[in-house]
Amino acid sequence: MKEAYIEKIYAGWLAKIIGIRLGAPIEGWTYEKIKNIYEELDHYPVDYHEFAADDDSNGPLFFLKAMENKKDKSELKAQDVAEALLNYAPYEHGFFWWGGYGVSTEHTAYLNLRSGIKAPRSGSIEQNGAAIAEQIGGQIFIDTWGLVTAGNPDLAAKYAKEAASVTHDGNGVYGGIFIAACISYAFVEQDIRKIIEKGLTYIPEDCEYTRVVKAVIQYHENNPENWRICFRYIFDHFGYDKYPGNCHIIPNIAVMILGLLYGEGDFSKTITITNMCGWDTDCNVGNVATIMGVRCGLTGIDYDNWRKPINDFVACSSVVGSLNIMDIPFGASYIAKLAYEIAGEEIPEPFKTVFEKRLDSCHFEYPGSTHAIRVRTVKDSKNDNQTLEYELKNSMETAYTGNHSLKIMAKPAVPGDKIYVYKKVYYVPEDFHDSRYDPCFSPLVYPGQTIHGSAYLPAYGKECKVRLYAREKRSNEILTGEPVSLKKGEWEELVFQIPKSHGGLIDEIGFEFSLCGCNGERTELTVFIDDLYADGAADYILDFSKEEEEKWNGLHREISQMTRLKGLMYLQNKSLHLTCSDFAEAYTGGYNWKDYQAEYYFTPLLGEHHGMNFRVQGAIRSYAIALLPDHKAALLKNDNGYITLTESNFYWNLGEEYKVLVSVSGNHIKAVINDTLTLEYTDKDYPYLEGFIGVSVMNGSHCSYQKIKVYS
Repeated sequence: MKEAYIEKIYAGWLAKIIGIRLGAPIEGWTYEKIKNIYEELDHYPVDYHEFAADDDSNGPLFFLKAMENKKDKSELKAQDVAEALLNYAPYEHGFFWWGGYGVSTEHTAYLNLRSGIKAPRSGSIEQNGAAIAEQIGGQIFIDTWGLVTAGNPDLAAKYAKEAASVTHDGNGVYGGIFIAACISYAFVEQDIRKIIEKGLTYIPEDCEYTRVVKAVIQYHENNPENWRICFRYIFDHFGYDKYPGNCHIIPNIAVMILGLLYGEGDFSKTITITNMCGWDTDCNVGNVATIMGVRCGLTGIDYDNWRKPINDFVACSSVVGSLNIMDIPFGASYIAKLAYEIAGEEIPEPFKTVFEKRLDSCHFEYPGSTHAIRVRTVKDSKNDNQTLEYELKNSMETAYTGNHSLKIMAKPAVPGDKIYVYKKVYYVPEDFHDSRYDPCFSPLVYPGQTIHGSAYLPAYGKECKVRLYAREKRSNEILTGEPVSLKKGEWEELVFQIPKSHGGLIDEIGFEFSLCGCNGERTELTVFIDDLYADGAADYILDFSKEEEEKWNGLHREISQMTRLKGLMYLQNKSLHLTCSDFAEAYTGGYNWKDYQAEYYFTPLLGEHHGMNFRVQGAIRSYAIALLPDHKAALLKNDNGYITLTESNFYWNLGEEYKVLVSVSGNHIKAVINDTLTLEYTDKDYPYLEGFIGVSVMNGSHCSYQKIKVYS
């Protein structure tokens, strides 16, 4: 695998997010409506202050996680992807469109899987009928299978067939194969026509999908000048009225081929033409943009028009709240790391260190990347109302590690002002433009963890001091390390451990800069930063008396720090309540926590199944300590269904408060209830060695949770 493919993977994933954001505001619009309102649409139609989660980015990221635990990555099967779907998608909310069984293709397949119908039958025409099976989802979630097989379309097609068949069949699967193969082939081929023709070699010559693609190719050959008359041809012969269902794959692939051909190899022209055709715009432009992002590379993607407004940020809406706040370099690095594992090759530096040791760091090694870094100021003088102007620039002028860093230029600034260069590590509804696909979050960083970062003052910069900081959201308290005076021309590596906290919620980490001097003269700050990240064990108390209901809209409400799989969850009497008809689970904490201790304080109120989960890796992978019927307590393991690891008699009563201490170290588990009953187990059968914490109830039970204490 060529080292240059790493940057192309980033370009492809970045382009996917660009395409989604470009098409989302006009999703479902007709060509006529777009033309009448915008005439020509060559920019983002909505200036999102933050773009919320979208199904077109959720699916590609989290379905790819089917590869994580496979020793033989060449043997991906549909059921592997099915279990990734079950593990990471919340139950009937967020993630993608839950339109109902027999209405939404993904919803239908998900309920089939939940009922024990295995993939690929879960998405088959035999099970669901052709109309459901041949909707657009087979190709809109498939991009990452092309990115992870850079330059190997044979393998891309193989993976895509398995992945798409979890939810689709027939032309729905052919679309997934075609798009993934085109993306993979774009790593090695520049000619758009050849990329399309290569994709067609992996699907049947006599299928409707192939027929339509070839028809649009032929029409373009005969009419190469005007894409609008080609769209009229598509509308008349392959329009929505010709195919059943809400969003059939065939009309949409027709306009995607139109965009690719009439775009003439230009990234901007290709995605804007595709967008102006209408129909399922975010899906179509997302797929086309990924192909073109790989083909054109970063230099082919206009920075100011497409990249700068996104600032490398993407939100998700899985059940893993600490993976729902993501920057685009993180996603690209995750994909590239898997790509090297699939290829069986060694990752080159500096990416090897990044991928293997600090995947979620702000390392800036991708040209133009910003990792969603932001800048704000706190003025020393209340009379100074001039707005801070700043610019972020990815630079090769200097770097602490690797080849790139981030250059920050901010003005006006005077001595005494504090300029914060930071990454948001927790988001609330007010941060977003809307509530697309119901995002919910757990923090990326916790009290007790250690922040790392490096800063540099160039020879032409004004003298300044710097220190690392974390902000506590509710009090707005700035927690800081010791200030350091930067020496011109030298990098300064900084380390700061966030104090442990009772009820603390960290929503920012970063650098606090302050200019030196005392004359009050307005000037500017010019500095570089590199390698911002947090590690180490959390040490805090999640006190539910301090948590809040986060109101997104009338139907989407969350509890701060928590992500809900299923069930009714609410705050009452200074406690978190979780209740269900069949089962309910909710989670919080870091996805990569390893060895830790967690104390749960809870009160069972109704029913006979009350659980405290740990080493949670998603909806179908976790451990739990639970109070069970017949006055039992047990250690459980969820492996797509709970099994008992060990149990003991324990006389418990409804309405009484209990304390459970869980300790996990390697594959050894120890749980102590009320300082009296101890349960221990060493899991030698595919143990879960990392994961977050959660709570669960089953069979109509209702439990209240007062607090959870986490420490090492």
